[in-house]
Amino acid sequence: MNPQYSTKAVKIDIGDGAAIPLKKDSGLFNAWWLTFFGAIGIIIYLCVTQPEPYWRILQFLPDGVLVTFQVTFLSIMLSLVLGLITGLGRLSRNKVLNLIASTYVEVIRGIPLLVQLFYIYFALGRLELFKDLPPMAAAVLAMGICYGAYMGEVFRAGIDSIDKGQAEAARSLGFNRLQTMMYVVLPQAWRTILPPVGNEFIALLKDSSLVSILAVSDLLRRGREFASESFLYFEAYTMVALVYLVITLFLSKAVSKMEQRLNYYERD
Repeated sequence: MNPQYSTKAVKIDIGDGAAIPLKKDSGLFNAWWLTFFGAIGIIIYLCVTQPEPYWRILQFLPDGVLVTFQVTFLSIMLSLVLGLITGLGRLSRNKVLNLIASTYVEVIRGIPLLVQLFYIYFALGRLELFKDLPPMAAAVLAMGICYGAYMGEVFRAGIDSIDKGQAEAARSLGFNRLQTMMYVVLPQAWRTILPPVGNEFIALLKDSSLVSILAVSDLLRRGREFASESFLYFEAYTMVALVYLVITLFLSKAVSKMEQRLNYYERD
């Protein structure tokens, strides 16, 4: 008997978020719940059985959590604006705009985020324009510029996924290029764009821990401050890691639910 091979396409998703399972994938499903509630259970157990220092550490961290979300939210807003401009530039027929957008993507994606943070805050700080730039503003600017390059590729792929017939139909109805993009293409592209944007949000939240090197009082910085004062490094960083884990898993699940709603009417 001749072997038969299946030609069904296999979708491979690789991201920085936690592994969110499909309904049929019971192994990952159990792993997610075990990890999420296990982390919460460990936090509660440590705070109840050893309130000194774990409960005191947990009380020390909320300010840092708020700053972490503030940096992440502002950075993602900036990166979305830059990403949209970059994505449109990458698809532009204008060779100059296309070259500028493509160069921005290649340069930014080739430089580590940590280096970009140092460069904007310390190197550009020698220039008059950036001389009095606050650490928070420098952090948001660096992270927004960095993730704007990645968002540009997300927007480019999302817009490119829309059938060209949609744009041609809009043009035949009298829409110009801008109107076609704003009222026809982009609204449809958002369905494709939103899930990877959610994953980038999670990745950005984790990378926001790097802003602590600029003296921004984020979650990691608050944990470091507590450890420096008490010399309880193991306890402080254990609690910081658990809090990051809970936040990341929760947001990953939220992104998964959003993607399931967007793909509700799709059929295998």
